[in-house]
Amino acid sequence: MSLNIVLFEPEIPANTGNIIRTCVCTNTVLHMIRPFGFSMSEKMIKRSGMDYIQYADIRYYDSFEEYYEKYDKEKMYFFTTKARHKHSDVVYKDGDHLIFGPESRGLPEKIRSINEQNNVRIPMLFNEHVRSLNLSNSVAIGLFEALRQIDYKEFL
Repeated sequence: MSLNIVLFEPEIPANTGNIIRTCVCTNTVLHMIRPFGFSMSEKMIKRSGMDYIQYADIRYYDSFEEYYEKYDKEKMYFFTTKARHKHSDVVYKDGDHLIFGPESRGLPEKIRSINEQNNVRIPMLFNEHVRSLNLSNSVAIGLFEALRQIDYKEFL
């Protein structure tokens, strides 16, 4: 079993490349929901993902609905700046899905409303100059909290 990272309509190839590398290093499945703001063959994906891409378990979907109908919604956690609960308040388990939206706009309300008690946020400062953390950093923060809770069992 492993954890799952879900990228809904990612826009920046360097972020996705960094996330691919993180997923390989943590034996995490990466689910990518189209459309993307780039081609998976772009140089930036290859540069940031380095030679890790060949070892990644990446699953592609043409829509959120295609992804959603395959998995248990109770195991889905939606990362958004609009949540009330902190990401560290969740009790994560093997097989959970951590879902992140596109860099410029985050997860749309229609996705956030699917299972609102599973909406979570990473605590941070908000003001007129600060909107959100970088996507690849947010994925790493969320993923490593989940791994910490399951005691890094695959890595010890």
